[in-house]
Amino acid sequence: MAIKRAHYEELLAECSNSLAAIALLKRYRPYLELLPSMRRPGESLVTIPLPVIKLRNAVSLPGQSGIHTTTSETLCLPCDIAILMCDPEWKIKTGIEIFIFIHRPEEDFSDLLGRWRQTQVLLSRSYEWEMPLRYRHILSEGADSLYPLFLLFEETPERIRRGLRGAFLPFVTQTLSSSAEKAVESSESEVLWGDREAGASD
Repeated sequence: MAIKRAHYEELLAECSNSLAAIALLKRYRPYLELLPSMRRPGESLVTIPLPVIKLRNAVSLPGQSGIHTTTSETLCLPCDIAILMCDPEWKIKTGIEIFIFIHRPEEDFSDLLGRWRQTQVLLSRSYEWEMPLRYRHILSEGADSLYPLFLLFEETPERIRRGLRGAFLPFVTQTLSSSAEKAVESSESEVLWGDREAGASD
């Protein structure tokens, strides 16, 4: 069975929740151990779906003393979810960031890996996060350590798993819950039923 857009959307919505993000990290233990506090995991990370960053560039203008001005460029990262680690005691962001890449419909290995490579290139420059409103008080400077995690479906082609293993990149395979699958089927049937009604009214 092919991966459907609704499957991707369901997983993106689910993993946008911090508790679901923690459950995901539990499936890849090395990343779970990066949490600043195992006793207060919910306060130890911030999840940002379809994250936005501000790139900063220093531009040197000619002059006797060398005048420096700073310009910024706002970009949407090609990952699906960014997980930023935070110290729950000091309410500050640590230097660790995890990037989730969900296998998208019609996406092959080079497309999926390419999104991680693009993320690496963008974050090789000085940047800061566009934080969610409730976390605007947290210092949002860029990180010291970037970690990718690929989220695949059971229907994901084996060559993608083979490629990620060859590139030594971590991945987990997600099975949609029966309730999520029913929600997908329900939304599809509504579309079909709506199309039929539209056809009948023509």
